[in-house]
Parts: sequence; C-alpha cells; structure tokens
Amino acid sequence: MNILILGSGGREHALAWAVKQNPKTDRLIVAPGNAGIAQLAETADIDITDPAAVVAFAAENAIDFVIIGPEAPLAAGVADATRAAGLLTFGPSAAAARLEASKSFTKEICDACAAPTAAYARFTAPAPARAHVQAMGAPIVVKADGLAAGKGVIVAMTIDEALAAIDDMFGGEFGAAGAEVVIEEFMQGEEASFFILTDGTHALPVGTAQDHKRVGDGDTGPNTGGMGAYSPAPVLTDSVATRAMEEIVLPTIREMARRGTPYQGVLYAGLMIKDGKPRLVEYNARFGDPECQVLMMRLGAQALDLLLACAEGRLAGAQVNWADDHALTVVMAAQGYPGSYDRGSEIRGLAALPETSSQMVFHAGTKAQGAAILANGGRVLNVTARGDTLEQARDRAYAMVDAIDWPQGFCRRDIGWRAL
Repeated sequence: MNILILGSGGREHALAWAVKQNPKTDRLIVAPGNAGIAQLAETADIDITDPAAVVAFAAENAIDFVIIGPEAPLAAGVADATRAAGLLTFGPSAAAARLEASKSFTKEICDACAAPTAAYARFTAPAPARAHVQAMGAPIVVKADGLAAGKGVIVAMTIDEALAAIDDMFGGEFGAAGAEVVIEEFMQGEEASFFILTDGTHALPVGTAQDHKRVGDGDTGPNTGGMGAYSPAPVLTDSVATRAMEEIVLPTIREMARRGTPYQGVLYAGLMIKDGKPRLVEYNARFGDPECQVLMMRLGAQALDLLLACAEGRLAGAQVNWADDHALTVVMAAQGYPGSYDRGSEIRGLAALPETSSQMVFHAGTKAQGAAILANGGRVLNVTARGDTLEQARDRAYAMVDAIDWPQGFCRRDIGWRAL
C-alpha cells in the first residue's frame, strides 16, 4: 500500500522507520520530512495544515493510508478532510482533537465522565486569574488553554512565578493559545505517559513511557518539548494501567462518542500516579515526542498493523506483541534551547553510527546540505537504543551520543534516572 505520514520531527522519523519495516508498505512518503527521514522514504514539501492541499497530494500520489503525526494538522481538520475524501486515516477529527487543543474542554469531559483529575478554574482575563492564584497559593499549575508546542504549561513553585506566567500568557507569549488560561491544583506523585489506540468504541493499550520535560539534569530549568524518554514506565504497573483504563480512558471514550464526536487514533494520557492511584494531567491527540521514538523502537513492524486496525475499526481483535525489553532515547538539542538558538551548524559522525532494530538516531530538526547534515531546530536528534535492561539501553544510547561530533549541541546526561 502507498502510505503518507504527515510531520517533520523525530516522532515522524520513528513512525516512518517502523512502517517501512512492514511488508505491507509499498511506497512511503513523509511530508515535509527531514534529512533523516529522506534517507528511508520519499519526502514532499506541502502545507500539512492545509486540508485541501493534503487531499490533493494524496489523490495525485494514489495514497491508501494517511498517518497524521503532529497536533497542528489534527486541530486544522486534516483528518476530517482526508476521511471525507474516502482515504483511510489514522488520527482524530478536529472535534475529537479538542482533547489536546483545549485544556478547558478536557476538563469539561473529565467532569462529565467523573474521570479523576486536578481541581481547576478557567479565566479569560488576567485580574481574576491573579486573584485566584493569590487565594490558592503555590505550588500551582498555570496552563495556556490552546496548543503551545508543548510549552504552555508552567508548574509554578511560587506565587510570583504563577503571576508571571499569567502575565506572559495573557500578554501574548503563546499567541492565541493563551487567550484563555486554566489554573490547576499542583498534583503530587510520579508522572507517566500511557498510550492507547481507540477506534471510537474499542481501546487497546499500546505502551507506557516516561518523558523528561525539564531542560537540565535533575529536572532543573524550564520546560521543553521533551529531552528524553524511556519505555516501559515502571510506575505504570498493570494494576495502575487497569485503573487508568477503567476510571479515565474508557469513560472519556464513551463520553466523546455520546457527544457525537467519537475519538479515533492514539490517545496519549499523561497521568500523575500516587499510592497506586492515577489522575489525568492532560490528554494529547497524537503520539508523544520523544515517547513515540521508544515505543516504535519496541513495536517495530507491527506498528503499521496496529494503526491500520485502529483506522479500520478492527481493534476488538487486535493485540500487541511486546518483547520483554526496554528502550531509551536521548534528545540532542541546539545550545540555547528552549530559548533562542542558532541553526545551520554541521553535525558529524552520524554516518558511522549503527542503524539496527536496537540502535537508531531519529532526526528531529535537521536538513541536508549536500552530504552534510545541519541542525535546523531546537530539538535536533533523538539518539535511541533498546536493551534487555534499561541500563543496557541507556549505555548504548549514550555511547552513540558520545560518538556524535556536534559542539553546538547538548543533552541531558541523566535520562532514565527515575527508573535507574
């Protein structure tokens, strides 16, 4: 079959890598892709947030299956348009993707289906939001309601930090995403990511992971889009996963269907776990990045079969065949990230690194210039490895990091510390 993957990051490189291994794949196109993706698939320069452009491109290239990677095309209604054009599509409708695109909408859903989550209040003006923080105290969590590329959540440990976050959001720091602000109680516990495929009726858990959001070792510094991840997440035990399904995920899926906006695709539940009890932190309407990289490393070729079963409404009979292994990815980012950073520095040594089912460098923000690979973003590479133990996976990943010659880049050196 001819497959189109939308996106240009490490998540999409990992998806393409897994899909390419499946013999069902005849032709694979990734739009717009990046320098690493271009080494294993065709790439195409189209506006992936333009539904009409995506549909036209798919028709011109006889695409059979569209896989939508990032959140922006989902919020723009690309999945609605491709489905309306008769294309098999993996990814929720714009109405269902509001579970990620609007924090306040997710809270409404949780209220309606009694899913455990943090207490909250929502605001459309700074003065009442500031008064709420002053009344509640700190620590407290301030969230831009809309999509902010993973950076619109401020865990404020002091009232001053919370007030500054409110001023930044209403002051335009996150554009339209900050026009409404949700303020939540600070939940204590350990955070983990739970990934579930759903066809709108049935649900299939497909993996757990833990991300490292802060830029610095020891979880210090500002939040980022993610500096590394590992799978599975030890804190998300079978009993916790069962509770999360019964108390959070399945009620959400039923409520979405009841509203006439059934959810089809991957539902990424960010959970806070304390004393074996999960509470919802947030939903994302797509695979996490960099969590997708460790999940695809462990799933391999079967990933395509699972995505197809989801898109075709066949999840009731599907199952995941997990190897008893671990995967870990280290994000290499440009110096200065998540603040201002330079583009265009050359990354050397990549060609000498292994590309196997156990070791891969997934490109996130790269571009090719002749034979050279140049940094072209904040998060640039996802250095990923599998192992029989998490320690083995970590050691393999960092050995690859150390073999990459890129003085203008940096990474955290403690990925996996919670489990290790």
